[in-house]
Amino acid sequence: MNSETTYNKKLAKNIENVLKEIGENPQREGLLKTPERVSKSMDFLTKGYNQNPKQIIRSAIFKENCSQMVIVKDIEVYSLCEHHMLPFFGKAHIAYIPNGYIVGLSKIPRIVDVFSRRLQVQERLTDEIKDCLQTTLNPKGVAITIEAQHLCMQMRGVQKQHSITTTSAFSGIFLSDEKTRAEFINLINK
Repeated sequence: MNSETTYNKKLAKNIENVLKEIGENPQREGLLKTPERVSKSMDFLTKGYNQNPKQIIRSAIFKENCSQMVIVKDIEVYSLCEHHMLPFFGKAHIAYIPNGYIVGLSKIPRIVDVFSRRLQVQERLTDEIKDCLQTTLNPKGVAITIEAQHLCMQMRGVQKQHSITTTSAFSGIFLSDEKTRAEFINLINK
């Protein structure tokens, strides 16, 4: 679907009603196209519901006799909190230890995008990425850390503008071997 020419008319109509409910005039010049723009924006920000992360990984799995840690760090994360539908954003750091197979490096940020382009909580997002890599690639282990700022905490609620939330999840050797987990943490902090 080309978001420049088509949009969800039902969603746009609902946005028009929201504008009315907050006391705005949707016929005001600056708001005339807002329902259409918001509809297109929501379509983009939630496109992860229409994507299959396991299929993305499977499209680029290669047999490789490698057993060293592979890390992709500082992956940008943009998502919407499911409680307030406000953005949260930050960085993900992901590692895996191959078990006979590797995945194309670009696929790791792509699955981050798939899961983050859904209404989310950071805790679940972290686990979903880990679980997807673990079950699809079957590595010796997966490690992930996400550091994010949540506008639902910064713009409203407690209004703590400098707060950062960190979540982590580990599987396989990252759970059982403290030295491997420490190596991951050391490498992402450099």
